[in-house]
Amino acid sequence: MSGRDISWLTARPIAHRGLHDASKGVIENSISAARAAIAAGFGVECDVQLTADRELIVFHDESLDRLTDGAGAVATHRADELRRLRLRGGNETIPGFSEFLDAIGGRTPIVVEIKSAFNGDTTPAQRIAQALAHYDGPVAIESFDPDQIAFLRARAAALGIAHRLLGIVGEAHYSQEDWPQLSAAQRSELTHFLHYKRTLPDFLSWNVRDLPHAIPLLLRDALKIPVTAWTVRSPKMAERAREWTDQIVFEGFAP
Repeated sequence: MSGRDISWLTARPIAHRGLHDASKGVIENSISAARAAIAAGFGVECDVQLTADRELIVFHDESLDRLTDGAGAVATHRADELRRLRLRGGNETIPGFSEFLDAIGGRTPIVVEIKSAFNGDTTPAQRIAQALAHYDGPVAIESFDPDQIAFLRARAAALGIAHRLLGIVGEAHYSQEDWPQLSAAQRSELTHFLHYKRTLPDFLSWNVRDLPHAIPLLLRDALKIPVTAWTVRSPKMAERAREWTDQIVFEGFAP
């Protein structure tokens, strides 16, 4: 756990995948969603994953079908192919991570979630660290996958990100239905937070539907690690989140 001042992480609400509104043509994880969050004074959470040629794009889903006019797994397409795909309901295409960072330009905090296949491949973490090493602005890196965060924790100085915050995204249950890619050992590690000694998170982002819970309570109250709550979708959920956490990651309403 870092002894640095990380109060900026919880100073303002964080717009989940940017301040998106499909009814206005502002699609999640788009540059326009990031700019809308900046204009409204919010931080930005985004999802970053690898393409087939090991480049980085800002996109949440494993499949292209829901959000684009393309189809199939993101991981089977090259970056140049993906960046040409229009985001359904808007006029933008899938942004590359460097393009996304340039658009924000340090004007608001960014929380970067590493999307992972939970297969031990830490290339996503390494590539994201390389992209952020010289970025001038407040950034936190998080993931559900402890292997990604443990990799960065062990190599932060060498990768030039010792000044970046590293966090874990978590929830109370990791069912076979929702997490089919996890082994029994991985499921146990995540459920009981057994990765703590190797991840040493600077912060925790916890499922708002699983509050209150012992893990965020202990990290926040005993270890003084800040906790955010995802994904908060109503004022009522925000009220509950603020009782047990330090800030909200929100969408679908104006907090």
